[in-house]
This record gives sequence, structure tokens and C-alpha cells, in this order.
Amino acid sequence: MPLEIQNLTGGYSTRPIVQNVNLNLHTGEWLSLVGANGSGKSTFLKLLSRILSPQNGAVLLDGKVIHTQPANLVAQQLALLPQQQTVPAGLTVRQLVSLGRTPHQPWWQWELNADDARKVDIAIHKTKLENYKERLVENLSGGERQRAFLALALAQEPKVLLLDEPTTYLDIHYQLQLLELLKELNQQQNLTIVTVLHELNLAARYSNRIALFKQGHLWGIGTSEEVLTPTNIQEVFDVEALIIDTPIGLQVCAISSK
Repeated sequence: MPLEIQNLTGGYSTRPIVQNVNLNLHTGEWLSLVGANGSGKSTFLKLLSRILSPQNGAVLLDGKVIHTQPANLVAQQLALLPQQQTVPAGLTVRQLVSLGRTPHQPWWQWELNADDARKVDIAIHKTKLENYKERLVENLSGGERQRAFLALALAQEPKVLLLDEPTTYLDIHYQLQLLELLKELNQQQNLTIVTVLHELNLAARYSNRIALFKQGHLWGIGTSEEVLTPTNIQEVFDVEALIIDTPIGLQVCAISSK
């Protein structure tokens, strides 16, 4: 198990948002977190990525508690693509992606060695950014910028990739382009992926399992067929829905809000 979550409780200050969550991720699995606004999905991801410290419980990465491990060692195995990235002025795509090698470098090393440079090139190639590597990140479109930050995460060579609402602010073309790229990485590299997604149909299409969150609790977890039922959707989202079988799998059609 690359990632084990044991009785995880946490939030901001002394107020718990996520409460008593237990789940394990399998190597090469894609898990999507879904739920209504304020249900604790993004807080849960921050606990998994060490941005927040748990009030109770633990997150284990390859059997070791991540919050007691040095940050650079955790970053060699786990990478986060946040919902909103700070775009550094004057930085090219290649320079941005090069930052992904920082966890693997000693503190006194300022320049990339040949091996690090090769891995940066590989990350740029995987995200199809060869023609953009000398462009300024601030001048990229939304979809291109998202791929640049994904390349930064991939340059860390993580075993587990966490993404917080990666399709936000992207039109449907770039949403599908990004998710297809993640699918390719997931299948070809056996990369374990955790995504927070608002769009249920995209979660159903791309994920191996879906975790439903409600008011900070893990309401249910399983395949899309197991958890995206009309009853669960009504309980979690307060929406009446139909479940439709399509050539690309199960899809949810919302009918009305309660």
C-alpha cells in the first residue's frame, strides 16, 4: 500500500473538518474524492500532503508516517498539484519544471546535474511541452499552465500524485486533455493518483474508485457503480439524479435539487 490513512482527523486550528477517515490506496490506483462544497475534500488532500498536520490519526507513505519524515524525503515520493498555483514572474517552463528536482538535490547544489536535467526533459516530454519549454509560464494559457505545473510535479518522480480540482477554470477540451494525460501516466507508469473532482461524470469515467465525502466524514468508497447511486447522490449532494449506462461507462444526470 503506497498510502494508508488511519483514523485521520484534522482541520484548521482546533476545529476538525475531516473526521475519523480510514482508507488504503493500492499501487497504480486512481481515487477521486467527491462531495458537496465544504464536505472536507480539499482539507483531506492537505492532510495527505503535509500542508496540514492531523489532530488525530496518521498518514503512512510506504509504511512511514509522513508528518514525522523530512519534507524532502516525502517530496521524493509524493507530489501535489494544488488548485491555485502561484505563477512566478519571469520563469520559463523549463526553469519551473527544474524546481521539481529540488527534493533530490543536496542543499549546496544550485545547478542541475546531467541526470537531473534528463529527468526534467522527460517530465516536459510526458506533458507534451517541448515546444513551450522556453516560454514564460505567465504567458501560457490555462491548459498549458496546468500541464507545466503537472510537469513540475512529475519531475519529482513521485509514486503518489495528489491533484486538487485540476480541471477548475479549464474548458471541456483542456479538461479532457489533462485527464487523458493523467490516465496515460497512471496506466503506463503505475502512478497512484488522488484527485478532488467536482464533476461526477469525469470522476466516474476516469477513476478506479470514488470516495464520497459528507460533512467531513467518508460517506462511502468503491467503484462508480457501487457508490454513485441515486440514494447516495441524494444523501451527499441533496440532488435527485438518474444513473445512465453509456459507451464510456456510468454517467450521472441530475434532475432536480431538493
